[in-house]
Amino acid sequence: MKFLKNFGLVLLMVVLLAGWVLVPWYGALALAVLLALWMLLFRSGAQARSVTAVGISTLTQRIGSSAVIVVGIAGVVGVLVALLAMAEGYAQTLRNSGSEDTAIVMRGASANEVSSSLSREDIVQIEQAPGVARNAKGEPILSAETVVAANLPVRGSETADTGSAQVRGIGEAAFAVRPNVKIVEGKSFQPGLREIIVGKGAVRQFEGLKVGASLKLGNQPWTIVGVFASGDAMESELWADANVVNDAYKRGAARNSATVKLENAAAVKAFSAALEGNPQLKVKATTTLAFFAKQSEGMTKMLRIIGLTVGGIMAVGAVFGALNTMFAAVATRAREIATLRAIGFRGLPVVVAVMLETTLLALIGGLVGGFVAWLLFNGYEASTMSAGAVGKLSFNLAVSPGLLWEGIKWALAIGFIGGLFPAVRAASLPVTTALREA
Repeated sequence: MKFLKNFGLVLLMVVLLAGWVLVPWYGALALAVLLALWMLLFRSGAQARSVTAVGISTLTQRIGSSAVIVVGIAGVVGVLVALLAMAEGYAQTLRNSGSEDTAIVMRGASANEVSSSLSREDIVQIEQAPGVARNAKGEPILSAETVVAANLPVRGSETADTGSAQVRGIGEAAFAVRPNVKIVEGKSFQPGLREIIVGKGAVRQFEGLKVGASLKLGNQPWTIVGVFASGDAMESELWADANVVNDAYKRGAARNSATVKLENAAAVKAFSAALEGNPQLKVKATTTLAFFAKQSEGMTKMLRIIGLTVGGIMAVGAVFGALNTMFAAVATRAREIATLRAIGFRGLPVVVAVMLETTLLALIGGLVGGFVAWLLFNGYEASTMSAGAVGKLSFNLAVSPGLLWEGIKWALAIGFIGGLFPAVRAASLPVTTALREA
């Protein structure tokens, strides 16, 4: 019988936790309102309110054991949110790199720019496709670009390690299709010369990237003439004239991709259909927003798996800490609970009271852990070993409201598990046994 009871509790716990994972913040708020109404309007709820008030009033007498729950859960939430903030920041940086009114065109079936190749003839036909925006001179706003890799010394490395930087060969239209890119120091490069501008993210990652400095790319010396900021993945790149980059890397007239400014967001359908329906072209077009979102999927998924795995392992320890603490708390209050039940208090109010006490401690732990993670890691600069096929990507960790809510949900779930079994024991223990054990 005891086995069936415990099995039923475990099954109930699994079902409730599975549902809890899907609950949005307003759903949790609605549940809290319903619980408050029950405690205010019903006799059993009033009993639960009374028992809860007594239990909470004794927390100061159990400050040490209560702190075990709060600190344990705060640690879980803090680590979980910090790790998930890496995934959020990485994905956010790549999402910011695109928009719905710009499109990127690559060779069909290419997963990224490096594996794509477009000929000069391809680019001419892409320019003529419907939906491409034009400048004041009536020229199509299209930037045909080359992407290559360069090994540069990593900043702060004591062993002279090198990292892969992404070099992008561009034309004048690159700034038109990416209006968020601004020169913040020095000037832009002059077409036809071996001059290069570097992103703020690249400056943070690699040694010696400053205006006036020289670096070797494609076995040729280049002069850094400016630094640009964009607030997205482009900030981790180095930009130069596409023709000069192609000459240095012996790429001929080919380009890896073409980024175009569309007349409006809706024009992407006609633009894409025209290109894919052209028998002379074997290309695929997508909005830059969708392209960069796709590029972030693999890394974001991996970072979330790491975060959830580490958080799950720590949560197991926090659950056992909560179980031990609440079992001890119930044991010390056995006479009090038995007396309440002897004078007519039902089992449900006792269960709810113990659960609310644990939930309160878990909520405090979740809020503390989330606040610490936000304080220490929101906006913290980090970088990947590589961004897509080539180049390191600099990004900032992002502790978003959604992540904070996810951390609090974990905290409340831990509190629920840690309080369920002690609560049921307190409510089901025979009165005579409880009085004898007290």
